Order: sequence, then structure tokens, then C-alpha cells
Amino acid sequence: MKVAVIGSGGREHALCWRLSLSPSVDKVYCIPGNPGTETVAENVSISVDDLEAIVKFCGSAVDLAVIGPENPLNKGLSDALLGASVPVFGPSQSAARLESSKAFAKEIMESAGVNTASYREFSDKDAAREYSFSHGAPLVLKNDALAAGKGVCVVKENSEIDEAIEFLFGKQRARKVLVEKYLEGKEASYIVAVGGGKVVPMAASHDYKRLYSGQDGPNTGGMGSVSPTPHLSEADEERVLTDIIQPVLRELGKRGVDYTGFLYAGLMIEESGRISVLEFNVRMGDPECQSILRRLKGDFGLLLYLLATGGEDLPEISWDTKSSVCVVAAAEGYPYSPRKGDLISGIEDAQKMDDVEVYHAGTARNEDGQLITAGGRVLSVTAMGETIESAREKAFDAMGRIRFAGKYVREDVGLC
Repeated sequence: MKVAVIGSGGREHALCWRLSLSPSVDKVYCIPGNPGTETVAENVSISVDDLEAIVKFCGSAVDLAVIGPENPLNKGLSDALLGASVPVFGPSQSAARLESSKAFAKEIMESAGVNTASYREFSDKDAAREYSFSHGAPLVLKNDALAAGKGVCVVKENSEIDEAIEFLFGKQRARKVLVEKYLEGKEASYIVAVGGGKVVPMAASHDYKRLYSGQDGPNTGGMGSVSPTPHLSEADEERVLTDIIQPVLRELGKRGVDYTGFLYAGLMIEESGRISVLEFNVRMGDPECQSILRRLKGDFGLLLYLLATGGEDLPEISWDTKSSVCVVAAAEGYPYSPRKGDLISGIEDAQKMDDVEVYHAGTARNEDGQLITAGGRVLSVTAMGETIESAREKAFDAMGRIRFAGKYVREDVGLC
């Protein structure tokens, strides 16, 4: 089977890596890919925004397309591929609204009876400001639309409200902003693979969204991840599946939306034991994907193909008992104005370590063929260990061997 992965980040590198190990897969393409994906796949130089070119290539070259990032899903790439009779693992444009509109996701959750934070929607920044001050911090303000993981402002003090309002309505030009009740507890990521009426849970994980240690600083796309997560018990996972995932899928079905693809529930586990949904994503998380797929055992490619095509007899998937820790290296200036063009070295040394994989994200080659930084989150190191502590130690050891000017790593990944 020939498979195309659409995207160019660390998640897509991990997807290509795992698919390349699948017995059912004999060829992997990555569209457009990065310098890391070219070691496990054939890169195809087509922009993720060029839906027509992607459909044309996949229609003649592959048996399955796997869509990594949210933007092409929001633009309807899955629908376009299906229209050309290309099996695709990734939700339709209508289903992708679960991520592309936080207000729509709230509506679905309310209709499905799923726990989530109380909220109000605002299209006027003065009204949002007045409401925020009347309720008082702590609050969470969210851009309704896609914002690459950076459209959430956690406001701890009233003095931060004006800055958050200006950031969302001004810098991000949000048309609609949600003001939510602030929930306290521990976060976790619960991701399932869905298709043909079947739901296959992935290993649970948690990530580190804030830039700085101690859950401080601006929101990012994610600075690290851990799997399995100590934040969810097996009983909790069963509750999430029966009380959150299945009701949401049923509610979408009532509205004529059949879901195929990864469905990601970002969760808050409160001290009382209540589990609420913070957000839905309609794709694998990044960097959760990196730590989850390191632990996956089984024919991943066949699983996605059968889910995409409504096939029966899904292959058995299991999980390594070892823990996996993923640590992200970001460029100086991330997440606002990341610096690009710095030379990267040491990846080969890191890759020589046992149980370590390096996944490229914001990397490129200069005109001399040298590896350079080309994005905010530059790369990630994922290590396996008998415990989270040993995996963490190995990941940071490997990350220490990789060098580029301005490299930033969140130091408490794996500690909380």
C-alpha cells in the first residue's frame, strides 16, 4: 500500500516514521515534508494549501491519504480527496468545525450533555472587556477560529484582561471571542481513531502548552508531551470514551456528519474527579503524536486504511509498557517572532542513543545544503524508558547534544 501524509511538522514526521514501519505499507510520501521526513518517506513539493495539486497527485499515486494539520482539513481537503475516490483518513470540512469554531464545539458539547466550562461569545471587544471585568479573573479568553494553538489567553489577574482582549481582537483579528470560566486541575489529551462507526482509542497522554516552566508564559503549539499520562486512570479513560467521545460522535451523526479521522479531546481533570473538555482538535496533537506513536505496536497503516474505507477485522493495536517523553526545541522569539536561518548540529549524535528518535518540524536546508531553523518549533526529541523519569532523562540528554543559536527548551517537561 502507498500512503501520502499531508503536512510538514513534527507530527507528520512521526506519522511517516510509524507508517514506514507498517507491514502493509511499502511506500510513504510526505506532502510537502521536511528534511527529517525525507529519511523515511519521499517528499513531494506541493503546498498544503494547494488542494487541487494534492488531489491530483494522490489520485494517481496513493491508496490512502492521511491529513496531519488542521488548516487543510478546515479548507475541505478530505472532501476533495473523497470526491476523487481517494481513501482519506481525516474528517470532512463540516466535521472539522469541531476545531475551527470553538463556539460550534461548545454547541455540540451542550447538545450532547458533555461537561465543559461555562462561557459567553462576543463579537465586540468592548462588550467582551466589560463582561470579563464584571466576572473577574481568573478567566480564559479564546479566539473562536483556528490560531495554530496560540489563540488562548489564560488571564490570572484583572490587569491582564486588556492585553488579552487587544491580542485576540487586535493582533489576531478575531471575529468572535469566547470568555470562559477558568477550570483548575490536571490536563490530559485523549485521542481516538474513528471510521466506519468504529472507535479505536490511542494511548492517553498530556502535553505542555505554556512556553515556560510552571505553566507560565504564552500559549504555544506544545512544548512537550508524555505518554502514558499519570493524569488519567483506566477508569477515567473509560468515562471519557462513554461520556465524551461517543456522545459527541452521536450528536454529529444526528446532524448528518459522519466522522473519519483522529478526534482529540483536551481534558481538565478537576480535584473533585469531574472531567471537562477544554477543546476538541480534529487531528493528532503535536507533540502528543510523537510520544504516542513511539509506543504503538501493530499495523498502523492497515488500521487507518480500514477505518478510512469502512473495512472489517481491524488489526490488533497494543502499547509498549515503556513510557515516552517528547521534548520540543523552539527557536528564539517563539511563539511571536521566531528567528530563522540558524545552523543546526548534533542531530546525528542524538539519534545514536538507544530508544531515541528526533522528529523535524521547522527545519530546512540552506543553499549550501546545511540544516537550518525554519520555524517556531524546530524539532522534538522523543525517548523511551521504563519510567517517565528515565525517559525524561534520556530525552534531555539527547536534546543537549543538539545545538542551534537561541534554542529554547521547557525544562519541566515530564516533571508534572
